[in-house]
Amino acid sequence: MPLKNVLKRRGHHIAATLFSTLSGFASFYVCAQPDDEAALAEIYGSAEMVSIATGIMQPLRQSPAIASVVTAEDMAAIGATELNEVLETIPGLPVGVSGVGYKPIFSVRGIHTQSNPQILVLINGLPIKNVFDGSLGSSWGRMPVTGIARIEVIRGPGSALYGADAFSGVINIITKTAADVRGLEVGARAGSFDRNDQYMQWGGDVGGFASYFYLERHRSDGQSRTITADAQTFLDGVLGSNASVAPAAVNLNADNIEARADISRGFWRLRGGYQEVNDIGVGAGVAQALDPTGRGDGRRLSADLSYDNASFGKSLGLTGTLSYYNVKNLARLTLFPPGAFGTVFPGGFPNGVMGNPDVYERHYRGELSALYTGIDRHRLRLGGGYRKEDLYKVEESRNYTLVDLGPPFGTVPFPLGGLVDVTDVAAFVREEDRTVAYAFLQDEWNFRRDWTLTAGLRLDDYSDFGTTLNPRLALVWQTSYALTTKLLYGRAFRAPSFSELYNVNNPAALGNPSLDPETIDTAELGFDWDAGRGIRAAVNVFYYRMDDILRFAPDPTPATTITAQNTDKQTGYGLEAELSWQASRRLRLSGNYGYQKSTDEAADDDVGFAPTHLAYVRADWTFTPQWSVSSQAVGVFDRKRAPGDTRSKVDDYVSFDLTLRGQRLFGDDWGMRLSARNLFNSDVREPSASALIPNDLPMAGRNVFLELSKAFP
Repeated sequence: MPLKNVLKRRGHHIAATLFSTLSGFASFYVCAQPDDEAALAEIYGSAEMVSIATGIMQPLRQSPAIASVVTAEDMAAIGATELNEVLETIPGLPVGVSGVGYKPIFSVRGIHTQSNPQILVLINGLPIKNVFDGSLGSSWGRMPVTGIARIEVIRGPGSALYGADAFSGVINIITKTAADVRGLEVGARAGSFDRNDQYMQWGGDVGGFASYFYLERHRSDGQSRTITADAQTFLDGVLGSNASVAPAAVNLNADNIEARADISRGFWRLRGGYQEVNDIGVGAGVAQALDPTGRGDGRRLSADLSYDNASFGKSLGLTGTLSYYNVKNLARLTLFPPGAFGTVFPGGFPNGVMGNPDVYERHYRGELSALYTGIDRHRLRLGGGYRKEDLYKVEESRNYTLVDLGPPFGTVPFPLGGLVDVTDVAAFVREEDRTVAYAFLQDEWNFRRDWTLTAGLRLDDYSDFGTTLNPRLALVWQTSYALTTKLLYGRAFRAPSFSELYNVNNPAALGNPSLDPETIDTAELGFDWDAGRGIRAAVNVFYYRMDDILRFAPDPTPATTITAQNTDKQTGYGLEAELSWQASRRLRLSGNYGYQKSTDEAADDDVGFAPTHLAYVRADWTFTPQWSVSSQAVGVFDRKRAPGDTRSKVDDYVSFDLTLRGQRLFGDDWGMRLSARNLFNSDVREPSASALIPNDLPMAGRNVFLELSKAFP
């Protein structure tokens, strides 16, 4: 039977095969590996450190969380150039997309929504999410990884430490500093879909300041797979029109710029970041109708000043941060193509149904925390902060107004004759702001030599919906020299976005200022086994319950409108397992498997979208001191539809990647990568939000890039 067909069996069969195979290799190798290689393997394993679990760097095995770390070396080895490509290697973290701009969706443990507000993404510990809809924006999934030193991920709640939106998980992107790059490095990539990238990074000393600078530009026409039918196809069938542009390719062109700077001296560090996207494609269309001409522009500016002194006083460390984040998202959209609604409004939309919504945000944050170790067997961390989130400007022009025609049409656009500025009379969302004051306390109590209890509590006071209190408890037991056991509990919350609170003049989706936050309670049991000789295994099980879920739900009258409401409950359980084996100095094998089952309590049915089974396998072989090859496979299985969606399950898939890498070439100054993603051209599809795009969202087929880099030490 072909390998591809074998791998397409149900996920638990794949996981069993993966782990039994690697375990068999490991058992053999324990007997065969020389002592000196075993020592090196143990040193290699002990190098994994993580700070995201407590705010303090500590060994991954001992951290009071289910966490993962991906280093810059890992990213380079697997041929990753964008954030999504890295995160798909994390156990239990399937990476999907929404139809609008193909914005990333990280469905941790089956928690899946189109704007993805339930996972907190940080850069150097500072949130980067939009307050408008809680999303990362369409450009963040394409965030390049050249300037990233490591990525730390918590699967599970983190609100006791990080506050809002650390709900299903936390992703902390740690950027490079002068310590990571010495001298100048330049590079370029070219590949499929007219891809054209250039980057440079430099690290060194400037007048006694350790300095790092990074700049990268990415251009691409985007992948070319087609959508065969869309929302306008459905309307054509109802109205007798012929306006749909389907079948046609998704609109995913990109022109992105990323720049970063990191300057430090002594206890002080100044960072800055700038991201720009120009004429970015809108994916499958904002209204689920293909929009070949729609474009988005975005600008993101961030800056933070931090002070970190671990020896501020006797047994006292002090950390403080001031930060600013400004983002604007501009859109030029054709919601429905020329000729749409032609039988209802003949000649009414010769250029299509057009809308240009623009939002501008700014965020101010300040935080001060202290670490006190003066009490025997205790490590206390306490602090507080204040932030302001300001949707300070909204602009909108459109060539339609919305009219409710009743069943079967519902709410439809009525032509205005041309683009009209409606900013002052009928903008889609109100300009609003919120302030948040918070305080937190965490105690790591090593009450016995092999036992540590971490207890944390955080209070957040929101100006728009009040206070929320979120605890966590984590018991870590060093069961034996090789085995660590973790028992964890945490509560987290998601704050309502401004679109959920303040949407107006949009009868299709109205806001509700009376919303409460979503909440989740999670219990986890984890085991981490470091067997020595390069073998490490981990497994954890989890259960969670979500309450007051925020959704746009149908109104009783009129039936064609939906309003944001706290509705329903969701429960979920599952397991995640990892296995890695440093077989020799040249060969490393690794893999992970995730299983989850999530239930919508109101519908008494599977929540849908997220895969029940998720498998990942990787092999890294350094066949000469300068050359290495890495291969990986991602398998996604058993994805059900949302309750009420009668379409069949989303197709399973297995996608293979292969990367050849050369380092220290031609006098130690050159590097090379040749990478093929989706090597066997699998038909990879992500589930569409509704049957208006019946055949789901196609992802890129086989694509290849070549990268050359040169260092100037």
